[in-house]
Amino acid sequence: MCEEKKKNFVEKLGAQLERGKMTLAQMDDTLKNAGDKLADYIKAFKGDARPGAKKLVDKYQKTMDRLEEEKKRIFKMKEYERRYAEYEYIAGIDEVGRGPLAGPVVTCAVILPKDCDILYINDSKQLTEKKREELYEEITAKAISYGIGISSPQRIDEINIQQANFEAMRESIANLSVIPDILLNDAVTIPEVRIPQVPIIKGDTKSISIAAASIVAKVFRDRLMAEYDKQYPGYSFASNKGYGSEEHIQALKKLGPTPIHRKSFLHNFGY
Repeated sequence: MCEEKKKNFVEKLGAQLERGKMTLAQMDDTLKNAGDKLADYIKAFKGDARPGAKKLVDKYQKTMDRLEEEKKRIFKMKEYERRYAEYEYIAGIDEVGRGPLAGPVVTCAVILPKDCDILYINDSKQLTEKKREELYEEITAKAISYGIGISSPQRIDEINIQQANFEAMRESIANLSVIPDILLNDAVTIPEVRIPQVPIIKGDTKSISIAAASIVAKVFRDRLMAEYDKQYPGYSFASNKGYGSEEHIQALKKLGPTPIHRKSFLHNFGY
């Protein structure tokens, strides 16, 4: 909206208010659904002297301020994507499930569009389950491509967790629908991969691509563990995700290991 149109828009709203044609409920609904015009509505409504109107303006001003802070945070998280902007397809890679006693390790590679407009992407551990689920749907819908890699508990026992993790990462890259030009990895360099790689310490807090991969991998694995909970009741896999919680350890002592337990992780429990 150009400046002249903005000015006319604000003046028109102000005149409407002066004529008393907008109730507080209407104002609240207007601000709630303002979208990218929120700042203009707030400016127009600031002239309303009603105490209720002032409360609404203050409320949505705080909403707008938080939104601006989030946009700044996301801009900062695109630092590495800007640094390697000459590459057309930048893939972020992360894993989840290195430490559990049961279940697979899951990795994800995500290629986001250059103009990615998804807010609130962050290290999956910093997000609530509800927010992760919401972002999973948005990321998978808007990504240019994403690929999942899985290494089973048996494979982890066979070649160790580090090598199983690398194997799953290579699988997630292979499952992308386009070949990435560069990889942004969370702290590691993946063996046997010819694509240029950039290992970033704590990358899931510094790169939007890696953070997006961490979210998709986390939600994908959590859903798998919820299914395993139905298949192997008694271990509370849906809640502990295979990690060594007290209830999981007690169930392990009582019921013994399942086919999805990592035998190489159970030495301290006599298995």
